[in-house]
Amino acid sequence: MNRILFMGVAFSLALTCNAQTILEGDSLQEVVVTGTGTQHLLKDAPVQTEVISHRQLQQYAGRSIEDILSGLTASFDFNENDMGSHLQMNGLGNSYVLILIDGRRLHGDNGGENDLSLIDPHNIERIEIVKGASSALYGSDAIAGVINIITRKHHERLRAADGTSEVQGMMLENTSRVGSYGDLRQHNGLALSRGPLSSYTNFQLQHSDGWQNTQEEAISQTEYHITDSRNKTVNRHTNWQVAEHLTYQPVPQLELYADGSIYWKRIYRPSGHHPGVDVKTYDLQYDNNSVSVGGKWKLGGDNVISLDADWKRHAYNYAFTDTTLTDGYVNGRFTNYYPYFPGQKDLQSDQRLADVSLKGVFSLPFNQRLSAGMDYRYDWLKAPMRVVGGKATDNTEALYVQDEWSHAEDGSSMGVYLTGGLRLTRNEGFGSRLTPKLSVMLKTGDLRLRATWSQGYKTPTPKELHYQYIRNMSGVYLYLGNTDLKPQTSNYFAVSGEYTVGKLTLTLSLYYNKVSDMIALVTIPTRDAPGDLLAKYDPQRVRQYQNIEDATTRGLDFTARYQTRHFTLGGSYSYLDTEANQYDTEDEVMRRVTIDGMAHHKANWYATWSHDFSRSYRLGIGLYGRASTKRYYQIDGNGKGYHLWRISTTHQLGKSFRFDAGIDNILNYCDRTPHGLHLGTTTPGRTVYASLVFRFNQGKKLTNNYKSNLNSHQNNEQD
Repeated sequence: MNRILFMGVAFSLALTCNAQTILEGDSLQEVVVTGTGTQHLLKDAPVQTEVISHRQLQQYAGRSIEDILSGLTASFDFNENDMGSHLQMNGLGNSYVLILIDGRRLHGDNGGENDLSLIDPHNIERIEIVKGASSALYGSDAIAGVINIITRKHHERLRAADGTSEVQGMMLENTSRVGSYGDLRQHNGLALSRGPLSSYTNFQLQHSDGWQNTQEEAISQTEYHITDSRNKTVNRHTNWQVAEHLTYQPVPQLELYADGSIYWKRIYRPSGHHPGVDVKTYDLQYDNNSVSVGGKWKLGGDNVISLDADWKRHAYNYAFTDTTLTDGYVNGRFTNYYPYFPGQKDLQSDQRLADVSLKGVFSLPFNQRLSAGMDYRYDWLKAPMRVVGGKATDNTEALYVQDEWSHAEDGSSMGVYLTGGLRLTRNEGFGSRLTPKLSVMLKTGDLRLRATWSQGYKTPTPKELHYQYIRNMSGVYLYLGNTDLKPQTSNYFAVSGEYTVGKLTLTLSLYYNKVSDMIALVTIPTRDAPGDLLAKYDPQRVRQYQNIEDATTRGLDFTARYQTRHFTLGGSYSYLDTEANQYDTEDEVMRRVTIDGMAHHKANWYATWSHDFSRSYRLGIGLYGRASTKRYYQIDGNGKGYHLWRISTTHQLGKSFRFDAGIDNILNYCDRTPHGLHLGTTTPGRTVYASLVFRFNQGKKLTNNYKSNLNSHQNNEQD
């Protein structure tokens, strides 16, 4: 029945829908920046870009970025666990997806799985998604694609009560959300502006009591058949973040900024109820810090030079809740067993990133726009128990250039847009590599045809090279790095068509991505592990990072949208197929396997309606659904297919208040797969939520001289 329902929904999507954008007016007038690093109208972007707008984010009212992406586009899958959010995008996992916040790299890696709790879902203006290799523009980690989180720019302009006058003053906002299983989401923002100086202070808090979908432990993971385990599907957790953003604009042409943040997260883990289960005597604690400075100098027209410098730190600790005798390490070498007591912490990893980027965008004759820049990145990793030698470093430098050319008359329905880029990357351990990219778009009337070819390049991370980790379950599992790894490369090809007729917009994209020397964890014969580790731990299973011979992902993405003034119907469908050649070291044969986590079919759909009943009350109602077929894994079982439904309501009360409420997973589906095996989804079943949004804005008009200079500069910047 699930399969029949899924195919019926997918067929109906092909006739009517899209999950790309919900905007007042023409959504194709949205300005995007991620595909080329320069501003384009969405309809004229040479690189296919998917946008989740601010209005769509408000209507959907997602509790987290994972909830938002999986609920509003069919290209994503998530497996949330204690180590973070394992993301998969069109068949490739976290390490191949570059996540940016306002164009700057997110830093919060936990064993290869990003901690997306660093992103405040209530401070997002829109999300831009570019699929496929983007290494020519963004460097490493951009083989599967780029997700750019554009935050709300409170500091740019505060408005007076009439909504038209530029002011200096104050804006205060609050969002409080509560939901099932002790779910709490809190967002507070304070924006101040005085002349050329602006400030925005942001606080976010997230908490959940966690939940347990089943009390059964997988027999393959334990020595006993356990049916009353205390292990939870999602553990109780709390995190908070304080961030500050300062902007100084001494003259309209120059803007300087500085920002910083402090982040803390604790995952509370219950102890196992039986022997043979992974007994936990410690919680997991994460500490993040970041500092960034930079500026933008507008030279007139489209000409601009920008400089960004970031320093970010991510620390991962065991926070002990019971007396524990554990291994003691100095400089990565075992010294002795060492006791830890409740309240003490043991550092597992400390990752630090320094990143400097200089970029210029210049208008050239014959309808050309040139982007050129240079990047420097330094990675530092300290992990006494998890890295051979205790520490590892890596540094990379890059130069890149991109040229955009267009042949289209103003107001014309015909045009050709070409974009070509080239990046030279030099890594201290793996030498130099050129990665090109070429995109073309043909615009003819209401039809837009796009084609892209791009190469990706990704060097092994310090963890993949030097990792060494022991996991105790019913037996000992040993995970190893590999200093013989080679860099990964890819070739990505995509063609797409976008057609708009009246209120209906249809988009169809076909893609093929071949990754050479793909790095993955592979089970190897126990005898191949280092002799000293074999003697010390006697592992039951040994897994090591290795280069798979090759891997390919291919598929299609279809989106459609029908929109009137008050009603929108939309959805998306994604078909995916993956395969890889993997050498079986045990039997010494080459095997054809699927990439872990792949599902052949995924879909999303929605219908929204809104109406102004008076000047002071607006009602919005949204019905959403998403579905996935079975997810495939090489070990520990496959994930079950599912379909989930959601209803949300928004109640706008004047200009300052909004109340949201809804029900998620209306049909109360829950995956009862035993602990230790793969889930299709971790949802606990039907849940409810409610949130209250308040915004207070007060200010006074700018002086005539400052406002005149500002308006004059804005007029010069308009196309």
